[in-house]
Order: sequence, then C-alpha cells, then structure tokens
Amino acid sequence: MPDNEALTERYARHLVLKEIGGAGQQKLAAARVLVIGAGGLGASLLAYLAAAGVGHISIIDDDVVSLSNLQRQVLFTEDDIGLPKAACAARFLTKLNPDCTITPIEARLTANNAQDLIEAHDIVADGCDNFATRFLVNDACFFTRKPLVSAAVGRFDGQLATFKAYENDEKGTPFPCYRSLVPENMASVNDMDCAATGIIGALTGILGSLQALEVIKEITGAGDSLAGRLMIYNGLAATARVIRLPWDPTNPLNGDTPTIKDLSIHA
Repeated sequence: MPDNEALTERYARHLVLKEIGGAGQQKLAAARVLVIGAGGLGASLLAYLAAAGVGHISIIDDDVVSLSNLQRQVLFTEDDIGLPKAACAARFLTKLNPDCTITPIEARLTANNAQDLIEAHDIVADGCDNFATRFLVNDACFFTRKPLVSAAVGRFDGQLATFKAYENDEKGTPFPCYRSLVPENMASVNDMDCAATGIIGALTGILGSLQALEVIKEITGAGDSLAGRLMIYNGLAATARVIRLPWDPTNPLNGDTPTIKDLSIHA
C-alpha cells in the first residue's frame, strides 16, 4: 500500500477538483464496480476506472482475445490472443494501478449468477454486445437497487444512459429503465455483429470513457446524473445531444402493472 504522499501525488488532479477532492477520492477507493464485458467499451471504461482509483473492480467476460479485437480493445496485445479477456484485462489494470483490487470472472452473466454478483457491488457498468444480457442486467439492477450505467455503440454512433428505475424523480415519477428505451421483443433478437456491420475503433474509446465518467459521478456525487436522460453521440457529424428518456408506464418491470417479479424469465 503506497504512503499518503504517493497517493496524494497519484490523484493530485482529482484532489484539486472541488467536485471530487479528498472525500470523493475516498469514495472511489471504497467503491465496488462490476463491469459487464471487457470488449471495446470495457477497454477504456476499465482503464479509466482503475486510473481513477476505484478500489474494487470486477470484470465478467467469457470471451478470449482475437486478432480482430486489437483494432479497438486497447487493453490487449498480440501476446494475449487466445487468452481470456477478463484475465488479460485484470493483468493490465493491476499494472496500471496496483492500488486497485481487480477480480476477473471468466464466465457469462446468467440468471443464476446475476443477482448475487450485482448485490456484491455498488454500481454496474454494462458494455455487453447483446440485447438478452442487457435486459438481464437491467432487471437484476432493479431488483438489487443498484445504479446501472449502460453504453452501446454502432458503426459511428453510440448512446449512454444511467438507469435508477428503483427511484422516483423530483415529480414522483419513476425513473425509466432499459425496458423504457428498448422494446421487450428485442430480447430474442440477435444483435448485428460488428464483424458484419463494422465499427470505428475510436468510437468505443469515446463512449467507454464517457461511461467511466458517469460511473465516477455516481460514486462521488459530482455533477448531474444521467438518470432519466439519454446521451446520443454521432461520430460522423461530431455531435452529441442529451434527450429526456421518459418512463414507460406499460413496461413490465417498473410500469403501472409490472409482470416481471424476479429473474426467472431469463432462465
């Protein structure tokens, strides 16, 4: 464990921010963050969470590194090809910041493990690549009352939102969940793989970095939460906009007449 002088020097740029300061840095050090996916979004997300001094980071990913990943997944090198992404990412992050405890989980998030994993953390950051897992993460975060920072990318565009569907806004209306954004029938749809559609590598770095920023804000209380709002980024046009994301009273999780009572629908 480094001494106070070393810690002060490492996090000096945080400590002088009035929105973070010493108290915020202590909150980061005590935080437990679960990251879903160590791919394109996860690469910059994980690197900036570790660099920020988040004390405990768990990474769940069941994939291995391939050569085509290296165009955007900047935690890995050619030496990692064929090795588990979670373990390789953990090794990189430990070198980046030995102060952080990194736990690689070489598995897929399922209805059997989601609730226990999420309950053991303070906040979840989702960068997975399929709708089924996104719905599972959304529902598990709702039942465990954990904030979810979710990002997604397309060819040249991306979106970012924070979901706190277990809370109400200042008017007493429930915050939206992922099911307020994406129709339930998409859960059975196979996402268009970027191998077929393509993706610009730097885009994943932009959205992953923004995702890390929102996680840090949620932990420290800095700034305004994205809960109830959606950020949309267009890389080709170099534009970003934030729109209101309304609660859908018909959604089956936190709508007026919810039908989803537990995670059994994902089994």
